[in-house]
Amino acid sequence: MKRLIAFWISMMLGAALMTGCGTAKQAQPDAGPVTVNVTALKGPTAMGMVAFMDRADSGELADNNYHFEIAAAADEVTPRLVQGQVDIAAVPANLASVLYNNTEGKVEVLAVNTLGVIYIVESGDTVSNISDLRGKTIYASGKGATPEYALNYILAQNGIDPEKDLTIEWKSEHAECLSALMAEENAIAMLPQPFVTTAQTKSDKIRVALDLTQEWDRIGTDSALLTGVVVARKEFVDANPAAVEAFMEHYAESVAFVNENVEDAAALIEKYDIVPAAVAVKAVPACNIVFITGDEMKQKLSGYLAVLLEQNPKSVGGSLPADDFYAQPRAGETDR
Repeated sequence: MKRLIAFWISMMLGAALMTGCGTAKQAQPDAGPVTVNVTALKGPTAMGMVAFMDRADSGELADNNYHFEIAAAADEVTPRLVQGQVDIAAVPANLASVLYNNTEGKVEVLAVNTLGVIYIVESGDTVSNISDLRGKTIYASGKGATPEYALNYILAQNGIDPEKDLTIEWKSEHAECLSALMAEENAIAMLPQPFVTTAQTKSDKIRVALDLTQEWDRIGTDSALLTGVVVARKEFVDANPAAVEAFMEHYAESVAFVNENVEDAAALIEKYDIVPAAVAVKAVPACNIVFITGDEMKQKLSGYLAVLLEQNPKSVGGSLPADDFYAQPRAGETDR
């Protein structure tokens, strides 16, 4: 009898354990295909994503339901991300920090997707290094924003006072800088891609004098001049780890495709109405499209944000993000 009772107790415990395992398994997120709403800004920030977008739109990718949208301005993305209508977004690097601070840490950065895209160009041949900018006039846009802070930082680190040693004539739009560059002989302007390429298609006299990404790197700090990053809502990441990992894998493949197959990528960039293919094919190699995650991402981005904080705390949301801002590779995912 005792043996029979022991047998039944054993059976009941086994059943309870099986039920417990089943319940735990059901509680695991990411049980099936997940709807992933992705938004990217029109321009270099979105260019590395086009192969991914095309594969999803063609039905080639069936692991999750990817919905892509390209926005014209950052203020279109921010409220939708905060409200949960967008899960993952490609945004300006400093905006990611602002979002983190404004949402009390509910946003994390997954990857750096674009390094610097700002160049000093001229319709002449008078500038070959930073010191040549002394005494010159530079047409630029982006006053009170990251282009101004990046330029000031690079100038100051090279011993040039932005307020005394040269004249920076601020315009409201990149197009105004382009017009000034076209209208004057030996004019100098600070322009981002793809405006640089657009300028060169209009005049063969316009040349790239300085790559500000390279000039930043020459300073030798543990940072980088950045343009764009990929962020996600932490709530979405925590609930759908497998979907986020799949997204990252597809995105890394897309960036590699864009950099290695420029002509095909240019056609896709035009297809998604980012810029015309004729511009894209020349601009992509100069857009510094990358896919950087993990420790390298944290090093470059935190250093960049620290530079911005020193110049204007509002540019990063008032303070530097804490460590939980920087997503770390999860199980099964390698640091890229």
